[in-house]
Amino acid sequence: MNKSVNLSINGTRHAVTLDDPRVTLLDLLRERLDLTGTKKGCDRGQCGACTIILNGRRVNSCLTLAVSCGGAEILTIEGLAQGDVLHPVQAAFIEHDAFQCGFCTPGQIMSAVGLIMEGQAGDDEERIREGMSGNLCRCGAYAGITQAVRQAQARMNERERTGEAA
Repeated sequence: MNKSVNLSINGTRHAVTLDDPRVTLLDLLRERLDLTGTKKGCDRGQCGACTIILNGRRVNSCLTLAVSCGGAEILTIEGLAQGDVLHPVQAAFIEHDAFQCGFCTPGQIMSAVGLIMEGQAGDDEERIREGMSGNLCRCGAYAGITQAVRQAQARMNERERTGEAA
């Protein structure tokens, strides 16, 4: 049984026909839409490598059925930068060496963006670590990740305060 799903990914509308209702959003992104920035880590919702923003909230795309995303607004790592201008979280990750092998980085960045969007980041390192705890880094770049999130949050707050464009 085929099911059509309309969704917006990184601002672009997609009409997708699913031939299997069990297809996850992760597999749809990677295998059907060639958006391979979202990584398949554990495929069980335990590592956070597949984190994307779905209707303004962080979700593990490996646990989300694509068929349930009709009408959804989805943001993936590919949709963060504006042309050659990196998102503040992406820039902060580079500045703080918040990655080593890089496999978890897209999920870490999307989780950080979601944490900030949700108003949960704050300025407290412990709060940031707790908010990012669903994203694992096998290389142990947690100190840099925490600092990057703090810096990005501060920069975004300053831009909002001064009315500067992102």
